[in-house]
Amino acid sequence: MDKFMEAGIDCFATYTPQSTLMKIEYPTTDPDIRSLSVTGTAGSISTEDVQDLDTRAAVIGSSLRGEVSLDVIRTLKEKNVFIAVDVQGFVRVLRGAELKYEPWDEMQSTLAYVDVVKSDAVEAEFLTGETEIFKAAKIYADMGPKEIVLTHKDGLLIYASGNYHEMGFYPSRLDGRSGRGDTCVGTYMAMRLSKPPRESGIWAAAVTSLKMENLGPFNRPVEEVETFIQANYNHGSIL
Repeated sequence: MDKFMEAGIDCFATYTPQSTLMKIEYPTTDPDIRSLSVTGTAGSISTEDVQDLDTRAAVIGSSLRGEVSLDVIRTLKEKNVFIAVDVQGFVRVLRGAELKYEPWDEMQSTLAYVDVVKSDAVEAEFLTGETEIFKAAKIYADMGPKEIVLTHKDGLLIYASGNYHEMGFYPSRLDGRSGRGDTCVGTYMAMRLSKPPRESGIWAAAVTSLKMENLGPFNRPVEEVETFIQANYNHGSIL
């Protein structure tokens, strides 16, 4: 957590006997195609871990099913927190050392408590049965979430208030593809505290594009993002 703390970010760690150890392999240049294996897990986040958090928004960005329960989401909702859920942490199930996609029986009851759903195109097809991302986004929204953030290899789709907004990804290289979705939904939620969905989506697409160029967490100056937005999205945005 040192990099985050050095950047002035408050961190509240829950210490466990081991970390979640995940290996991600990309057999092609398509960031949607990957294989995952796990050799250890850190266990679950409990309601006690979030009970005393004072926050306006939260992103549930777990890696596999069982790390975050519906009770944790309910606890945050009772605190009137603006909640985003990344479906990867619910559709991925650990079988042996491999992560497999399996049906998510609690999807509808869970999404009823969620404000924003983050999904990639592969997860969306598995969970909704739709290869068409616009239709998949609508199916997610019909379960209760107000906004959908759906990534695919070429960019980002936002669905909010019945409107679709599309933004492309424009990385100069793909050295840091791992963390694409986390960066995207984290940026979107941070921007949504003060900006509408479309503008938040532009920021999310820009930061994600730049993040995919390098390994590790995004750490480039906000001025660089602003320049990237103006150059690639024909949009001036002021923090």
